[in-house]
Amino acid sequence: MKDYGIDIWSADNFIIKNGKVCVNYGKKPALIDIVKALRDDGYKGPLLLRFPHLIQKQIQRIYTKFERAKKEFDYKGSFNAVYPLKVNQYPGFVKHLVQFGKDYNYGLEAGSKAELLLAMAYNNEKAPITVNGFKDRELINMGFIAKEMGHNITLTIEGLNELESIIDIAKQRFKPKPNIGLRVRLHSAGVGIWAKSGGINSKFGLTSTELIEAVNLLKKNDLLDFFTMIHFHLGSQITEIHPLKKALIEVGNIYTELRKMGAKNLKAINLGGGLAVEYSQSKDEKSRHYTLSEYANDMVFLLKSIAEQKKDLEPDIFIESGRFVAAHHAVLIAPVLELFSHEYTENKLNLKEKNPKLIDELYDLYKSINSENALEYMHDSTDHLQSILTLFDLGYVDLQDRSNCEILVHLIIKKATKLLGEAPHSPDLLALQDEVQERYLINFSLFQSMPDFWGLEQGFPIMPLTHLDKKPTLSANIWDITCDSDGEISYSKDNPLILHDINLEEENYFLGFFLIGAYQEVLGMKHNLFVHPTEATIHIDDKDYEIKDIIESQSILDILDDLDYDVHLIMDILNEKIANSNLINEKQKKQILGELYLFLNDNGYLKTVDV
Repeated sequence: MKDYGIDIWSADNFIIKNGKVCVNYGKKPALIDIVKALRDDGYKGPLLLRFPHLIQKQIQRIYTKFERAKKEFDYKGSFNAVYPLKVNQYPGFVKHLVQFGKDYNYGLEAGSKAELLLAMAYNNEKAPITVNGFKDRELINMGFIAKEMGHNITLTIEGLNELESIIDIAKQRFKPKPNIGLRVRLHSAGVGIWAKSGGINSKFGLTSTELIEAVNLLKKNDLLDFFTMIHFHLGSQITEIHPLKKALIEVGNIYTELRKMGAKNLKAINLGGGLAVEYSQSKDEKSRHYTLSEYANDMVFLLKSIAEQKKDLEPDIFIESGRFVAAHHAVLIAPVLELFSHEYTENKLNLKEKNPKLIDELYDLYKSINSENALEYMHDSTDHLQSILTLFDLGYVDLQDRSNCEILVHLIIKKATKLLGEAPHSPDLLALQDEVQERYLINFSLFQSMPDFWGLEQGFPIMPLTHLDKKPTLSANIWDITCDSDGEISYSKDNPLILHDINLEEENYFLGFFLIGAYQEVLGMKHNLFVHPTEATIHIDDKDYEIKDIIESQSILDILDDLDYDVHLIMDILNEKIANSNLINEKQKKQILGELYLFLNDNGYLKTVDV
């Protein structure tokens, strides 16, 4: 049995039971049973499943760990969190987040006008709203309106020009004024793919000189009392705790210095995001080298130590950490459409009465291979393949010989992996499998559902939903259905994905792509005009599960309309061309029009038939 590292990345949210991936909650339903229920209702393409209980779990974990840390270190400041809407703005996620966050006073963070309007509409009463990112006067005015509506809102300043706009607008609007935060540009930098988010050359924040100027501007305009927070951000997915600790010491000292300058209402430090998610399926390739408890304890301890050293107030702690909250809740499930090496079967062999010597040798290897000679014969077969390809290029063997060679080599590889037991994980065999991979064609778009893999090589856990009580034998290269050679997850010798040899004419085979609830949906691209897959929310209790809030993938007409095509004009053009066709009669024209109508009103993913 292979567990695909489920004990490493799943945070105990999923388990393997009776050879199937199951949700480790309530009744513990198998994912394949949920998929079958949706497919029985006609949803045949890729499916995005949302699990609201995992949103609740992550929120609870964060608040619990920080409250324990506060108690352990007798910390006087409060703990607060805001969810950055940029991570996932889809209503199927946000509405549950707000619902589960109510008891914790969990707030929202906005980085644009549209996100701020969402926060103003959905945020829980009295829960904090923070606004980050570049702002024009219109966005700042919206922040003032939010305060006038009664929201607990902080506008975080990214540049002095924004502060000047706030000062000007404050003179023109009503009495309630939003809190003001200052983003600090630290010398401390992050690590990993997003390291450039931190450091002195980062995109956002004020230098030391600008911080002093900002405080003086606030004093001059009688707004210093509204300066309540400083903010910093080292980047998403911070893999090591040390850069964050270093940054926290730097910002903690800035905090006490600003309070010395008279900013007595400055009582909060916002640590930004970065709390990492463990994506790895291998213990040797961890994505995060600290625990949530360590993160909370270090943050609380360091800020308390700085406050005690400087004899100052222990600040209220704010964090964002949207990836940590959102990633776990969503799973993409897609069916395998084809295994390309299945063309290499023994009944496809077409041996001649007199074959080239290398073909006869390959056939002998195939018939005589056993557990003792399997690895040696695999080496021999791949050597023979290269020799035959060279002879083909020189014109000494024909296309039939080449076909027989390819079939025999693949048959030897498959036979050997079954004979070698656990040996598929040996370096020798993995190297050979790198040369002879199985291509799994999957009914999804990598660009739509996992753009961070394409753009940043961010890995995501992948595993089959079933057959987990059987040994997988095939090195897997994942192909999506886009017309793009980048639409693949290539086999890696360092992190090999080994899948099962399935006869798709006899049974279905589904892959699950996990931890895709953060960023992937909102960053998804309409490459080849594939759009957001059909989604469903799964509510689970001890007795059963319920599928709710199904949102089917957009139709082709919807997609074209999004691109500003006149869909009515398209229909008229198609109708006219069919009407003017001389190749079909009137009855056939009506049939074709009906078929086109169905196609245009269906989604663009490939349709599969269950077996």
